[in-house]
Amino acid sequence: MAPSHRATLDTAVETIRSRAHWSPHPEHPRAYQDDGSAAFRALCDTTFDLGQPGTDDWVGGETSPYGFPLGVRYPHADPDVLLPAMRAALPAWRSAGPERRALVCLDILARINARTPEFAQAVMHTTGQAYPMALQAGGPHAQDRGLEAVAYAFAEQTRTPERASWTKPQGKRDPLALVKEFVPVPRGIALVIGCNTFPTWNGFPGLFASLATGNPVLVKPHPRAVLPLALAVRVARETLAEAGFDPNLVALAAERDGEGIARTLALRDEVRIIDYTGSTAFGDWLEANARQAQVFTEKAGVNTVVIDSTDDYRGMLANLAFSLSLYSGQMCTTPQNVLIPRGGIATDAGPKSYDEVVADLAAAVSGLLADDARAAGLLGALVGPQVLDRMAGAERAGRVALASRAVRHPEHPDATVRTPLIVAVDAADPDAEQAFMAECFGPVSFAVAVDSTDAAVALLRRTVRERGALTVLGHTTSERVARELTDACLDECAQLSLNLTGGVYVNQTAAFSDFHGSGGNPAANAALVDGAFITPRFRTVEIRRPA
Repeated sequence: MAPSHRATLDTAVETIRSRAHWSPHPEHPRAYQDDGSAAFRALCDTTFDLGQPGTDDWVGGETSPYGFPLGVRYPHADPDVLLPAMRAALPAWRSAGPERRALVCLDILARINARTPEFAQAVMHTTGQAYPMALQAGGPHAQDRGLEAVAYAFAEQTRTPERASWTKPQGKRDPLALVKEFVPVPRGIALVIGCNTFPTWNGFPGLFASLATGNPVLVKPHPRAVLPLALAVRVARETLAEAGFDPNLVALAAERDGEGIARTLALRDEVRIIDYTGSTAFGDWLEANARQAQVFTEKAGVNTVVIDSTDDYRGMLANLAFSLSLYSGQMCTTPQNVLIPRGGIATDAGPKSYDEVVADLAAAVSGLLADDARAAGLLGALVGPQVLDRMAGAERAGRVALASRAVRHPEHPDATVRTPLIVAVDAADPDAEQAFMAECFGPVSFAVAVDSTDAAVALLRRTVRERGALTVLGHTTSERVARELTDACLDECAQLSLNLTGGVYVNQTAAFSDFHGSGGNPAANAALVDGAFITPRFRTVEIRRPA
């Protein structure tokens, strides 16, 4: 175990308290030896053997959004064989204690970091992210979130001392004296149900939170994005074995096309923790039916922007244009509804009507994406054909203020690349409301005309309460409006950003400092990462003996 891992752990624990900027994982491509393409090509058209018990078939079928099949075949496991093997690995891992577990987890993350370009290629060709984003979000930023979870896990498990001496005076009689031992006890097997768009970024927090608290982890990737998490499982198994632990503490559950094993695995009695990112319908089902497990979900939400006024009109438009365009809006944090008073807003460039704000935002997006090569690097590719279907439906909700156009990718001509669609709608239109009050995942935004800023705040409150939101953005020069936006987000439990006009965007969060989601509205029942994300994964058992 590298001596530096302990120093990294100490710094991570300190940083989750200070909330300062820090990362041990470089995010610039120059920090790595190559772009990972050779390693990725070597994985394609191979059998991805993990040496897991209970393998009864080989399954695959991933197709890159950039236009070619990956051809990787993964082990399909019989849960009646695999789950008991994982459960048998638990006692020795529990006995290792919080520090030893944390250091092994950090070793896994360090080895993943060393292969960041390979992971980036795997993320790119399963999600459609452009390579620069796949490198950062799928690599160091995901690794940071995993390390953050380990730091929280270590802090929460060591909050209570391992041992304590207890003495109670008895007056003239001898005092009562006990020696007490406190042991963090894992719940059982954890199931990580991966998502298609951010398999590592959304998958690593649950994986490492559970593993660091002593729980074996079964990783069930999205069938269209298996490779990134399969690579993580392979690295974890190799690291655990070298550290003297049973590699079956981490295993992969790949599935046949249409098999739907997440539903079956989620109800297994051995599964005591579930981490899930995806649709509201399945997240609600898990919460209602997987009663034997502690369930952590990130589901759909309707992220909202309230524009009241601004002292940097061009900066506001540029910042919004980038936020709407990044990864074709296929981020759970991308703004969807932009609420604009129909009477217009005050700006440093003079008063702007609703129509002018919408037109200027459309122009900012168009200008940002005017060059196809630059556009492809920012947009990436659509993750699947269902995104195009949603875009077609959104066009019918109102007036198209910015039509989406096809972009030819310079390196991958078979990729489906589309610029954002902006639809102008009226909050008073009940037909339009059906569209903008539901999540429309993809490059779709609604410019919603509202009666006033007060009406916008009221609609924001209703949206978060009924539909949930992972992000809220407000633009205002008024202290009163800023307080009202803050009060609304405190009441409805949503993360708020105000007046972002520079290089920080509402759809990006920094590990160790920002909380992703709040766990307090329908978009998610957990935050990445806080103490509440960790403590249900273990319990403390006390052992008392006479001194």
